[in-house]
Amino acid sequence: MEKHTIRSLVVALIVTLGLVLVSPMVSAKSWDELAAAEQTLLSPLKGKWSDLSTERQQRLLRGARRWQEMSPEQRRTAKARMKKWRKLSPEQRQHVRETYRRFRELPPEAQKRIRQRRAHFRSLSPKRRQELRQHWKDMTPAQRQRWRQRAKRRMTPEQRRRWRQFRRNRAR
Repeated sequence: MEKHTIRSLVVALIVTLGLVLVSPMVSAKSWDELAAAEQTLLSPLKGKWSDLSTERQQRLLRGARRWQEMSPEQRRTAKARMKKWRKLSPEQRQHVRETYRRFRELPPEAQKRIRQRRAHFRSLSPKRRQELRQHWKDMTPAQRQRWRQRAKRRMTPEQRRRWRQFRRNRAR
């Protein structure tokens, strides 16, 4: 055999052994294998736990672990957000998912700029935020478009290029 063929076989064997050794670590856990704290947090799912995919179980376990690491204040905030999420219609939830997906596709500097603007907006008084929301609602489509154009002029050429690319991808 050639050296190349032997190397390929050795690499394939190593990869196969690695997958065999790693696969038990990500396999599904039975309900009884969960820690007591995990069982408590995931108790609503006890009856259907074994029917969930391994991937779903792993996501739920990661969420349970994150929950355990949260402060009481973070838990209150998370509960409030979950309650708000449950009240959304399926269409509203889909809109939120799509908006989040588009946000994640933005370049890091654009995400940073959005986060900064949101933080600034959240730092305003509730009254001022409401005034700004109402002002936006009262604007005509043409006024909103002019506002967007002014915001674009404040972008660097690279930011504008990425913004145009993002808008094209979003239109598809």
